[in-house]
Amino acid sequence: MFEHLDKLQALEDRYIDLEAKISDPSVISDQAQWQKYTKAHAKLTDVVETYRAYQKLQKTYDDDQALLEMGESDEELAAMAEMEMKELAPQLEDYEKRLTILLLPKDPNDEKNIIMEIRAGAGGDEAALFAGDLFRMYTKYCETKGWKLDISSANEGAAGGFKEIICSVTGDNVYGTLKYESGVHRVQRVPATETQGRVHTSAASVAVLPEAEEFDVVINEGEIKWDTFRSGGAGGQNVNKVESGVRLRYNWKNPNTGVVEEILIECTETRDQPKNKERALTRLRSFIYDKEHQKYLDDIASKRKTMVSTGDRSAKIRTYNYPQGRITDHRINYTIYNLSAFMDGEIQDCLDHLIVAENAERLKESEL
Repeated sequence: MFEHLDKLQALEDRYIDLEAKISDPSVISDQAQWQKYTKAHAKLTDVVETYRAYQKLQKTYDDDQALLEMGESDEELAAMAEMEMKELAPQLEDYEKRLTILLLPKDPNDEKNIIMEIRAGAGGDEAALFAGDLFRMYTKYCETKGWKLDISSANEGAAGGFKEIICSVTGDNVYGTLKYESGVHRVQRVPATETQGRVHTSAASVAVLPEAEEFDVVINEGEIKWDTFRSGGAGGQNVNKVESGVRLRYNWKNPNTGVVEEILIECTETRDQPKNKERALTRLRSFIYDKEHQKYLDDIASKRKTMVSTGDRSAKIRTYNYPQGRITDHRINYTIYNLSAFMDGEIQDCLDHLIVAENAERLKESEL
């Protein structure tokens, strides 16, 4: 007997109750309440539908078992029941694993939007070009997901690409999907500037930060030092004539180390200075939240043998080998040979494998 049946039944009862509430005219008239119930209902849909499918299979299995226990005289019918039970047993086991994973506590950050930072590492111009390729890859992927990507700030490389690019991504379950991308990405290829045809190795780092809400962190806004400046780049005459770019400096004491550090953030995302201030504040909150959240991630990492989504940004997570057309994710020994499609944003299969690996780890933890 599956040990979580009582919990699953309670969730189904809650699901049915919510279904009645979101159909109630008095609730529908209160949009805030209706949205709250609709969101709660949507969160339960996956686990309840899986539980209902499991129940159907379990009933068929139990009926077959009852038939055999009664000593069915029709040998053909008994043989069919026995065969069906053999087919159903692994299916039920698979459903029980899926339900156990669905019942595991969710990372509260998974539903958050993100701030993504891509920085060129070792490799000079080639590293900046690769950082640009990564940004293009994520842009393409976000398009397929229907997510909104906005560039907050960018520092272009001399030969193209970016020394650093920071963007925000807004959508459904963004952090829960892209958190696996934090780390060092390594590229092996012949640079455009290489005359001898030698393969060079360069790197770029990716940081994926959950976007913090106002109530997630405490900031004394009176201690923020603000500067404004004229934005550069495309955008017409207004960009250069109006001081729409903003720069903030904030002294923050790290509660984990006690060290005071100055945080410097620039934002030239829009031509509207107040909007840029607002977005710079969002990045400040997210930066502080991420730093404070790091201790929690480190505690998780210390309990795990592998690092799927621990947020260790110094870890080399993936290699992009152009001569071989190969992508290798070192955390899960995942290798595929469709590099061009991958760089065009087709990264979902790799992310799915990372999610499966992390769920397997969490499952082991829950059994300890």
